Amino acid sequence: MIGSEIDNLIIAIAKLPGLGRRSAQRIALHLLKNKEFSLHPLVKSLQEADGKIVDCVDCGNIDMTSPCSICRDHKRDKKSICLVQDISDLWAFERTGFYKGLYHVLGGALSAIDGIGIDELNLNSLINKLEKKQIKEVIFALGATIEGQTTSHVIVDKIQKYNVEITRLAQGVPIGGEVHYLDENTLNAAFQARKKIT
Repeated sequence: MIGSEIDNLIIAIAKLPGLGRRSAQRIALHLLKNKEFSLHPLVKSLQEADGKIVDCVDCGNIDMTSPCSICRDHKRDKKSICLVQDISDLWAFERTGFYKGLYHVLGGALSAIDGIGIDELNLNSLINKLEKKQIKEVIFALGATIEGQTTSHVIVDKIQKYNVEITRLAQGVPIGGEVHYLDENTLNAAFQARKKIT
């Protein structure tokens, strides 16, 4: 019933997080009905993003340059690293504006079901930073999920030999919650009340 190109578009849209086939159909139909104002600008933006946005070699963030603008900012506290699971978590902290240190994006959390082991995480560059830079504190800002807690325990075991204070977010992050879904006040309260792990 639907042409193969349209069906391919719907399938591609449905692969985006939080979208099912019905939502993808509505989006595809909107884009195709409004090519000049919706589809063409979206295609242009995607092509520009694909050509210009790169991964930061230092922290795992995305930006127009590598190292990213956060890592290059001389005003930031270079002795503090906030360890986050995903870039969306980093963006959540940056929205609040209260954290002025550096970040490290793991790129996921340990999950046997999803096939994510320790080798799939961006961990080697974190260890390199701890060996080569004057880092004083690593702040664990992973989700309060089983995967987030398991990931935290494994990483703490690997980095506790370095002379750094290891802290984690305190109350305010609900069990089973994801950092990037928290409002700014909850995130700020959790961050300010962080506690030492080891």
